[in-house]
Amino acid sequence: MAGEVVVDALPYFDQGYDDPGVKEAAIALVEEETRRYRPTKNYLDYLPNPNYHAFETEIIKNEMERVQARLPMDMMSMKRYELPTPPAGKMTDITAWQECVDNSQAQLEHQSLRILNLELMSEYGSAAWRSYNSVVGSMIEQAQKQLQELRKKIQEINWQRKTEQTQAGEKLRDLETSWVGLVSKNYEIERACAELEKEIQEEDQKQARRGRKRLRDDS
Repeated sequence: MAGEVVVDALPYFDQGYDDPGVKEAAIALVEEETRRYRPTKNYLDYLPNPNYHAFETEIIKNEMERVQARLPMDMMSMKRYELPTPPAGKMTDITAWQECVDNSQAQLEHQSLRILNLELMSEYGSAAWRSYNSVVGSMIEQAQKQLQELRKKIQEINWQRKTEQTQAGEKLRDLETSWVGLVSKNYEIERACAELEKEIQEEDQKQARRGRKRLRDDS
């Protein structure tokens, strides 16, 4: 029947797996079948064509091109944190000085925001981390629970397989014993039949000799 699986091994019941050469022979059979196996169809046909660029942003694309070209990574630019003065040729240019002042104010505001963030972290950071740790702990507990359930299911499946294979092995052993007994009986019957045929043949030969002797005596 199509799709039928023929089980020709009972790992929980069969013996001899640890005998010398058995493992090597099994590996050789697998390798031989692997060399001869030719897939008849693509087992991924039911899946849509993969889109390898679905999550590719411009930054990731540029970084992948840099890695492929084996170019070094750009160093972190610290230019935005610098407070340069106007160039030598623009020391008297008010516009250039205004740009420097604007940059200084932006840097000052940036540092003020950093200080504010540090103050907020100092006040609320520990509570936020405790809340985060609690969430992570709950996630770990849930994952461990799922893991235990999966392990329990795996153990139940293994026990079921062991029970079924043990029962099947015992049945096969009984059938084998019965077969050996029937074969032995058949052999004994065949031998008895052969002996009877031999005795009949010998008796026929004796009767034939007696008949010939009687004919000679009568003549």
